[in-house]
Amino acid sequence: MRLIALLIIHCSLVINYSFAQSPYALKTGREVTLLGAGAVALGASVALSHTIDPLTQTEINALNPNDINAFDRKAVYRWSTTADRLSDVTLVGNVALAGLLTVGTKPMRQDIKTVAVMYLETILLASGIERTIKGVTQRTRPYVYNPAAPLDEKLTRDARESFFSGHATNAFATAVFTSEVFRHYFPHSKLKPVVWIGSLGLASATAVLRYEGGLHYPTDLLAGAAFGSLVGWGIPKLHEVKDKTKLGRRLDIQPWSNGPANGIYMRLAMFSR
Repeated sequence: MRLIALLIIHCSLVINYSFAQSPYALKTGREVTLLGAGAVALGASVALSHTIDPLTQTEINALNPNDINAFDRKAVYRWSTTADRLSDVTLVGNVALAGLLTVGTKPMRQDIKTVAVMYLETILLASGIERTIKGVTQRTRPYVYNPAAPLDEKLTRDARESFFSGHATNAFATAVFTSEVFRHYFPHSKLKPVVWIGSLGLASATAVLRYEGGLHYPTDLLAGAAFGSLVGWGIPKLHEVKDKTKLGRRLDIQPWSNGPANGIYMRLAMFSR
């Protein structure tokens, strides 16, 4: 019986939504550290908030808008409870978008534990650090300078927690997290720009509404947007599976035989999903 050596190279484009390899990986030690750090920061922020002494009416009457830098000064003339409430709606909308994409797409749904843990770490760290800084800086909110705002709002601890914006931090952390995660699960999707524009649009609307409500200065919002974006990008990046093993995941080499003929079967998946 004559042996015939054959080499069959079968290169195929594999474009489907079967979930074989997650772009992210969890490690117990790392996750415990990140979750613990977020919890500690959040706990510290709560403790610090109780050390804030609310302004007295005399202190409020003595406030002068001219003491505020020119870039932030116009914020003191804003006051809107409607804008305040709408900023909560846009923030929740961003979180809902992240949830819908996770539950509504098969690859992310099958990897829901990993996505959920990463998002929890993102929010804990972003909120914990942001709120801790608020407790340290104790910056007076813009509406405290505004005669149109009610006095009872100005006499609270919250009136001295302006820097930096928690809404902007969480909105941009969620927006960047959502867009980055979607990009990694669906690297060839034409919907990537839609997700980026939609999530960042909601985050920007949240920031604008906080300004129009008289709750934050522009510098509060810019700092919150920058810090939130950094955390929203950094947590997925930290969990990303490195590219050095990508070829090993895509290249399948097996011995092949049909009796009289023997050879090697090679299959190269150009796209993993």
